[in-house]
Amino acid sequence: MNTQKQKRKRLIRRHKRVRGTVQGTPDRPRLAVYRSLKHIYAQVIDDLAGKTLASASSRTAGLDKTGNAEAAEAVGKLIAERAKDAGVTRVAFDRGGFRYHGRVKALADAARKSGLEF
Repeated sequence: MNTQKQKRKRLIRRHKRVRGTVQGTPDRPRLAVYRSLKHIYAQVIDDLAGKTLASASSRTAGLDKTGNAEAAEAVGKLIAERAKDAGVTRVAFDRGGFRYHGRVKALADAARKSGLEF
């Protein structure tokens, strides 16, 4: 098996482990993060209703460089603003199987600074 397939399988296994403990409710929806090579995406999701309450990405943030920590900070601020507009202040953070460092950590820190509690 090639290494890309192995990496993807490990990512999926980590993500399933995280999702076993993190669930979005109406009082505390899930802040899900996905990180690709070029972009970073964030969604605030109510899993019980099956609805996305707010979303933001480095593609929609209007940035020059999108695959770096500065872009992740901008997305963190944007998702916090959109979540507040939707009436959400507390979230459960779902790192999506990605390690909590670099761009994922930058997004989380920026969302916290902008007023989201988790």
